[in-house]
Amino acid sequence: MKQLAFITWASSGLGKEFAHIHAEHWGDMILVARREDKLLELKKQIESEHNVSVHIISKDLTEPNACKAVYDEVMKQGEIRYLINNAGFGWIGKFYERKWEDDKTMIDLNIVALTELTRLFLPHMVKKNSGRILNVSSTASLLPGPNQAVYYATKAYVTSFSNAVAEELYDSDVTVTALLPGATETEFGAKSGMDKTSLFSETASARDVALDGYKAMLAGKLNIRSGLNFQSRLLLRLLPFIPQKMILKMVREGQEVK
Repeated sequence: MKQLAFITWASSGLGKEFAHIHAEHWGDMILVARREDKLLELKKQIESEHNVSVHIISKDLTEPNACKAVYDEVMKQGEIRYLINNAGFGWIGKFYERKWEDDKTMIDLNIVALTELTRLFLPHMVKKNSGRILNVSSTASLLPGPNQAVYYATKAYVTSFSNAVAEELYDSDVTVTALLPGATETEFGAKSGMDKTSLFSETASARDVALDGYKAMLAGKLNIRSGLNFQSRLLLRLLPFIPQKMILKMVREGQEVK
């Protein structure tokens, strides 16, 4: 398979856009998500529009041993050149009121699965001295997130982890890029409840955000921010100068359901 990419959470949103963009670059791919019907639909569409091969895997990455099972299946198709860790989700609500099972699943997907998949595939890239990894984080990683405490914390991990591993690879041609989107037009808004908050009053195109991330990955950039409106860009620029308690209040109020 040529220019093989492995993309997680690929049935919708950014993952779906990554798949289309990679196909436009004449690359084959392996896609994993829980919804097999959506994966089959995407596979049919991409293969009919582009001269590429799409292999799909229907799997919940939070299940025990799921990442290793997916890795074994992927390696049967060939060694991947691009790993796009896109799987992740969030929900709003006060931490002490939310179900622990939901937040634990969020940690398992946003942190554990991403870390394990990186650990599984990275040695092959290092051995070949070739490869690109794109980890989808969030601008939420840059500050604490009242009303989404666990989600923001998981994304802080993703950015920190990605940057640290990228530096460990300083003497190789393997790179790790963190994509930090702002509010983006995907299923995330509706599923998390964020679509009812002021922070999601203006959203960026999923296609545009995915394209920014894909290009940054190819270029081997460390971080790329994308999909930020004027208010978000201004806030991030002012973060070092605003008292922490004021920042926390602003984020809390921005994530309260209207």
